[in-house]
Amino acid sequence: MPRQNPGEPYSRVNSAEGAAMLDADPSGTVVVDVRRDDEWVTGHVTGAIHIPVDDLTDRIDQIPTDKTVLFICAAGVRSGLACEMAASMGYDSANLVNIEDGTPAWIAGGHPTSYGDEA
Repeated sequence: MPRQNPGEPYSRVNSAEGAAMLDADPSGTVVVDVRRDDEWVTGHVTGAIHIPVDDLTDRIDQIPTDKTVLFICAAGVRSGLACEMAASMGYDSANLVNIEDGTPAWIAGGHPTSYGDEA
């Protein structure tokens, strides 16, 4: 399922693969949404941690080091950057995953979604 490109310290999945990973190991997997607040409220992965990418270095301690971390944004760019940032801060690359097709694809795929400020 996860794919890794040469030189990237993380794997890539699409939203359906990310949902399957979360379903398969809900206690060992966490989703981190790195979009802005105004994007978050329009729909996000149910149960996701919301940390805008600009805040990631200051809030990195909110991301568990002992779980698979699925980063998501709108189109895979900011979440890829978040994966690289986490890797540079000591996170195990084997546990870093970019959901590269983003939240719109997650929602369109019918995966668990929350709106507004609800987790």
